[in-house]
Amino acid sequence: MQIPIFTVDAFTNRPFSGNPAAVCLLENDLDEDLHQKIAAEMNLSETAFIRKLHPGDDFTKSSCFGLRWFTPANEVPLCGHATLASAAVLFHIQKNTNSVLTFMTLSGELKARQVEDHIVLDLPLYKTYPQVSQNFMYERFPRKAAVGDMIVQDLRYSPDTKKLLVRLSDAYERSVLEKLQVSAQRFLSAEKTGKVKGLILTLKGNPSGKHKGHDFYSRYFAPWYGVLEDPVTGSAHAVLSSYWSEQLGKKEMLAFQCSRRGGELKISLRNDGRVDIAGQTAVVLKGNLTF
Repeated sequence: MQIPIFTVDAFTNRPFSGNPAAVCLLENDLDEDLHQKIAAEMNLSETAFIRKLHPGDDFTKSSCFGLRWFTPANEVPLCGHATLASAAVLFHIQKNTNSVLTFMTLSGELKARQVEDHIVLDLPLYKTYPQVSQNFMYERFPRKAAVGDMIVQDLRYSPDTKKLLVRLSDAYERSVLEKLQVSAQRFLSAEKTGKVKGLILTLKGNPSGKHKGHDFYSRYFAPWYGVLEDPVTGSAHAVLSSYWSEQLGKKEMLAFQCSRRGGELKISLRNDGRVDIAGQTAVVLKGNLTF
């Protein structure tokens, strides 16, 4: 069997930055266990599988496809950067002629469209809720396992995504977040209840600082899914967008995820309770899986 496969760096226009995702084009249904085996073989934070929904569908002409995402360890319910990568493969490599693509996923219908040199994803927007200081997750988990003795300004939880959002003090600069040494493996021993599946560290942007223009910064960790640190994370920004829009009183924002690779996301909250997250892509590999 041969399956076309691509590696796409998402949320960047430069190869070897942003967040790499593998994208597989499935002409036919794949044995269920092969999805996970392929994702483990690729060993990227996500491998996406685009599948035809009907026998007569065409990657060049059809506008609706099935889409699933796998980390090296698990299937996940939402992955923004691999959706961006999937849309890039269809738009830029398959030369899909539609202005909007629809993906049927575990998170419902997701849409992608081209706007100039960006691809815009229409994603769910997830609310966060404050965690009281006596809460177990506040005291033991993020404070000790994630940021040690650093000052935490706010702590929120997103029950829909099981993501914990830790906002560091506004007194810190972006460089502090970038240099923070995080032992994601320690999270696994600190949190075994299943309530947390992802940890977001975030910091307010500094309009007068060296890196002007970004409204907020973040880093993201998901060792529960086998991803110690994810370089640029669309699904985390479906949570961050809700939080920072509320904090800053803005619906249009520019975000930067300051992992080692780094990536930029343009955010626009919609009136229908969802969020548009736009990014650029760079295709770095084209080939075939053969087995």
